[in-house]
Amino acid sequence: MQTHTFLRFVALILFVNVSGIMQSQSVKIQISPDTVSVLKNPLNGWVIYLGRTWDEGFWEKQGYDSMPINGGGSTVRVSDFAGTCYIRTNWNMLEPEEGKYVWNDPQSRISKLFASVRKRNMRLAFRINVDSRDQGQNTPLYVKEAGAKGFQDPDNPKVWSPYPDDAVFQQKYEKFLKAFASAFDDPDKVDFIDAYGLGKWGEAHGVKYRDYSNKTKVFDWITDAYARLFKHVPLLINYHRLVGDTISWAEPHPDSKKLLESAIAKGYSIRHDAFGMTGYYQDWEKNFAKEWRFRRPIIMEGGWITGGQHRYWIDPCGEYRQNHSGDVRRGEYIESKNAHVNMMDFRTNDEIRSWFGTSFDLVRDFIKRGGYRLYPTEIIIAETAKSGQKITIHHRWRNLGFGYCPTNIPQWNQKYKACIALMDKKGKVVKKALAEDSDLSTWVIGHDGKYSTIINLKGLEKGTYIWLIGLVDTTKKNEPGLEMAVSKQQQQSGWLKVGMLRIK
Repeated sequence: MQTHTFLRFVALILFVNVSGIMQSQSVKIQISPDTVSVLKNPLNGWVIYLGRTWDEGFWEKQGYDSMPINGGGSTVRVSDFAGTCYIRTNWNMLEPEEGKYVWNDPQSRISKLFASVRKRNMRLAFRINVDSRDQGQNTPLYVKEAGAKGFQDPDNPKVWSPYPDDAVFQQKYEKFLKAFASAFDDPDKVDFIDAYGLGKWGEAHGVKYRDYSNKTKVFDWITDAYARLFKHVPLLINYHRLVGDTISWAEPHPDSKKLLESAIAKGYSIRHDAFGMTGYYQDWEKNFAKEWRFRRPIIMEGGWITGGQHRYWIDPCGEYRQNHSGDVRRGEYIESKNAHVNMMDFRTNDEIRSWFGTSFDLVRDFIKRGGYRLYPTEIIIAETAKSGQKITIHHRWRNLGFGYCPTNIPQWNQKYKACIALMDKKGKVVKKALAEDSDLSTWVIGHDGKYSTIINLKGLEKGTYIWLIGLVDTTKKNEPGLEMAVSKQQQQSGWLKVGMLRIK
């Protein structure tokens, strides 16, 4: 564990009390950051993918609780390194019969899987597929029986998919989404929703319409539906160059940028599913991400599957050697750093094993440098005061990560703020002063947050108190809501203890 220290400087600062100006001795506390610990903050850090057929025992079955690192004898628990588990499930699995939602049954396989994630202090994330091509029956057949028009998979005529511009499909799907949102529009449980789900593999391309002229109408319908139903959990969309189109790869469609910006205007954030695949992730994608940098969080997914049908060594970059998966991991990491992403993915099976087996240095480096990693660099506090006095506390904050804390997205609506507090000798927080002007989304590399916050000592009896500082959730009575990159030994219940105050 890294050692952390406070540096203490004595200064003479003017504080204002109810009767006027008085002089009082104060100290400047400088704080060293923790650059090692995993911070399981929302929209930040590493993501584990869950297989749609897995159960709560997969942690042991898949070796996720004993993952070898760097090809040696040491092992770690993967869940200790990630804050989010992402499951690409399908509508049919979640609602096999109309109105029968599997999450309402605590004994169902998927409910137990979800519970195992929460037990390990992680949140869930979802993509819900409806197109059955290449995958199996993703839409429940009661939709077809209700009269929805659709098509068979040419490679598997046993499976059926609805046309997304069919009115019956849309009516049934909205009913399902409403039920899904009532259960999962909860940021304590869910980190994000990959909120499109149409097309091949739900990736927002290769969409098959009954009438192609309905492309924009369908895009508006589904993004409107998700944005209307999910008010608290962030929504994501794949910034694909052919978003919503019938083909999967070609030159960028002139409609793509406009469609994506319309979703962003509704509150969507962005992700891409082909980081590291330089034939897919090209200048159009890089420029789109650059345009939205620090305006919306960017979530990455690596595109190459190690081995198998995707031969990563023929990537146009020419830098991936055959049977050297570490080359692919480094390629994904470089692109992620260039895009200033908030989250990276381990994915599953061979992918996750290669991250830990060949590229554990990059796993640690993203923990240290990726996403957002916030801490107070210094705070100026009074050591003595009189009862009823108003004291101005000066504090400065820094983000060590190359991403940003997206308090500016509509679902968060600036709910996270810096806060100063006082704790009595019994360990009870007795005063809080919110830094109302703190905007964590502006804390990016090279731009610290600097604030002066007044705390009123009225009502506090004489005695000794402990100064606290933290990042609180204003929707939860200003209780600590984000983990800070500071020593755990100096914290209590999410607050950092920074000094003493004696009230005379």
